Amino acid sequence: MPNLPFLATIQSDPLSGLLSDPSDTDYRRQRLQQIGSYPSPTPIAQNQADDETTALCAVPSGTGYGTLPIVRPRRARTQTSLWVAPRRPTLPSLPITRSGTISVPDSPSAFSTTFTQSIHHRRISQHRSISVYDAQLVNANADATETEIDVRTNGFRVWYSSFTSIDWLHDSIKDSVRFARLRRGKSIRSRVRLVFDKSLGWIIVTVVGVLTAVVAFLVVRAEQWLFDVKQGYCKTALWHARHFCCPLPDEYGSLDDHCPAWRTWSDVFASWTGSGLGGEDSVVQYLAYTVIAIVLASTSSLLTINLTASTSFVTRKESGVLSPDFNKSGEQNPPSSSQPKRGVIYYAAGSGIPEIKTILSGFVIHGYLGGRVLFIKALGLALSVSSGLSLGKEGPFVHIASCIGNIVSRYHTKYENNEAKRREILSAACAAGVAVAFGAPIGGTLFSLEEVSYFFPPKVMWRSFFCAMIAAVTLRFLNPFGTGKVVLFQVTYDKDWHAYELIFFIILGVLGGVYGAYFSKLNYRWSRDVRGGTWLKAHPVAEVILVTLVTTVLCLSSPYARMGGTDLVYNLFSECRTGSKNTHFNLCVLDPSNFDHVWSVVRAILVAMIVKGFLTIITFGIKLPAGIFVPTLGVGACAGRIVGIAVQWLQYHYPNSIVFDVCEGDMDCVVPGLYAMVGAAAALSGVTRTTVSLSVIMFELTDTLTYAVPVMLSVLVAKTVADALEPKGIYDLVIELSQLPYLDAKHEYLWSNLSIKEVTDRDVDVIRVDRHNTVESLRDQLQSLLNAEHDDGGFPILRPGRDEDGLRMVGYIGASELEHALAVVAERATQEVRFHTTYSDEASYSTWVEEPGQSEDDPFDFSVYMDQAPLMIQSNSPLELLHQFFVKLGARYVIVTDTDGDYEGIIDKKTWLAFLSELEERS
Repeated sequence: MPNLPFLATIQSDPLSGLLSDPSDTDYRRQRLQQIGSYPSPTPIAQNQADDETTALCAVPSGTGYGTLPIVRPRRARTQTSLWVAPRRPTLPSLPITRSGTISVPDSPSAFSTTFTQSIHHRRISQHRSISVYDAQLVNANADATETEIDVRTNGFRVWYSSFTSIDWLHDSIKDSVRFARLRRGKSIRSRVRLVFDKSLGWIIVTVVGVLTAVVAFLVVRAEQWLFDVKQGYCKTALWHARHFCCPLPDEYGSLDDHCPAWRTWSDVFASWTGSGLGGEDSVVQYLAYTVIAIVLASTSSLLTINLTASTSFVTRKESGVLSPDFNKSGEQNPPSSSQPKRGVIYYAAGSGIPEIKTILSGFVIHGYLGGRVLFIKALGLALSVSSGLSLGKEGPFVHIASCIGNIVSRYHTKYENNEAKRREILSAACAAGVAVAFGAPIGGTLFSLEEVSYFFPPKVMWRSFFCAMIAAVTLRFLNPFGTGKVVLFQVTYDKDWHAYELIFFIILGVLGGVYGAYFSKLNYRWSRDVRGGTWLKAHPVAEVILVTLVTTVLCLSSPYARMGGTDLVYNLFSECRTGSKNTHFNLCVLDPSNFDHVWSVVRAILVAMIVKGFLTIITFGIKLPAGIFVPTLGVGACAGRIVGIAVQWLQYHYPNSIVFDVCEGDMDCVVPGLYAMVGAAAALSGVTRTTVSLSVIMFELTDTLTYAVPVMLSVLVAKTVADALEPKGIYDLVIELSQLPYLDAKHEYLWSNLSIKEVTDRDVDVIRVDRHNTVESLRDQLQSLLNAEHDDGGFPILRPGRDEDGLRMVGYIGASELEHALAVVAERATQEVRFHTTYSDEASYSTWVEEPGQSEDDPFDFSVYMDQAPLMIQSNSPLELLHQFFVKLGARYVIVTDTDGDYEGIIDKKTWLAFLSELEERS
């Protein structure tokens, strides 16, 4: 049998059926390269990229994800002319592999057209893959009901690529179709499947809650042991942390007394050498502490950098034309100078909350919530927190819980094949993460609603609360601290607050707001100008070592600064009880009337506060797992404790003052620990700008609503002051610094005299159905689209209007869907591609309006991937209406028409985000 050129690639085609898994990205990339040339039968090597470079998506800055397009001045146009990109012969900078071993006929006419088309159509009918993502929509035996019409009208989708936004409307329609088909069955089996489908979400959040608690338990236990290993080890059991090794005093948290079962490294050194260098304050003990801290921090950083870099995550769901460029002979092509690198990010670094917010808003980052990141995040978190750096583990628990939620939900196609539905599970998982961090299931649910989640209907709220409750109960049974408490700094008070104290609570709120605003500013500038603008950018591990060394040196100045974050917060929160031997590391003022004694305690706390505040500024953002909650609570608690001690001193000196008449002679009516709690809440509110959820978390920590008013007052004052000084909180600033395409639904914009014409993109290429569209010409248009930085865009499909004066919408096809369709028919470069609508009353265009059923057998009919009813808005509509399209409807793109219904342009989500960013800079 003669050797056809296009048959050479069939053997290496990985597509195996209508609903097969996505084909390899390099395979699809090479097929697009070979359109218009003869393919190579050589198998495609599976390579990994060292960096993410692409000529298809220029990035304005290498410091971020490269997801926001460059903002250019918009030109208002009145004419309706459309710019059509010139055709490109091949993909630029992408080498086309030719093989000299294929026998090629001298002329395409060597075989009849009918013969080759029949062979090709049969092959496509066997191998055409709609993509597993929309497998639930494919039902060949379904009747032509309204549900099936919805499927045809909205079109099929392929998997979303990384750094693109999801189509909320499509996923909602898909789930509606899936559920309608389930309800259509009347048999017992169908009813059982329907009941299981309704219960599946509850089953998944239950599993997520249990697994989140288990992982949190392991992280806490590992962190406790590793933190104490810096000072010594337990002689009775090497795997025990210090408070498990030593007998507990009358109140948990105080280890002032000597523990005979605990052996310090200085004592070990003294016994080896016979010298007298033992003791916890010796030089040997300090050196051991420093070396072990550096080893722990650098190990965490190395794991994060080497195992969770964004370039190390390769998935078959990625776009072929957006995948890294490889030399198929096995050697990697160095990127040209004209191809800027996308900034490499490390998925396990930081708290993960800014990225989780972006993902929940509809952004896709493949691998960020995977198993590898889960393992490295948990292990690296235990190492980084135990090193003594000024960071916490509570924030990263949200990322860890989201990873668990993503992994568990993918075991069923209901959530695996629907990104919007999966985000419902992720919202519940975020609540579980906060629940295990603070032992606050209600606060966790509210935190997910207030700070993290983007789409939070009542059903998601119920599941989030249930998931958080399961996580908190499970962690309580596991008892990570050995005290029956879920968190270490859970405290109770037996005294009420008084009206005069509201003045001091307001002062703490002001201080917390000032600290939160300037901390956010300084950390942002440090990350942008120092971490990202000096040699530290290229040496992240060296930065971690330097920060750890600075931390150990500065912590010499204060014993409180050397304490673990949760230990410090607990002791600052604690109430000093009369007659108790536990002084909480001398934080209790035994003689409030003695100024010298009061000043010595205040000075020690003040030094710890300054050191912790400075270290947190330079630590948050380094390349290892790190949270911001506990360090901020520590700084705020120090300030609150100082204010509380000052009020206590005033009461002792002016007991007969009218202000203290409510104490009725009780010299212990002022509780400095209460002031510490209020100050901690105010500082955290100033940094993160959370209000309701933070207040409830504090209520759950203290097991009482007695102090609801002080906490709520200070939190509201702190947020008000912080917003006045710096409108954005720390998470929003991280999103801005990383250039994450996050659309803030809570932000209000001033549109002034701007109109939709200012943001409409009229230069985007279009597909005209009245023209000859071939496989090769569409490939060239796809290349032009991606060269114009519209990697998350697509093509409006247009036809001439009745009066031949304007262009009317036929539909819209996304870049990923067009790439997938072209890769399937890549062998026939000159074959015409067709688009049609499900219904049409345009008889004059019968050449391109086909019957719907023909597309199932015609591989060159791309209508199956076309959205025939895209969202459209008139150009004279207010910008606020357009904004609500993206915020409330979750639109991925909006088509702009004039008042007569003729096509004018398109606005995609990333273009809208770039416009909002420019608008915010103007204001």
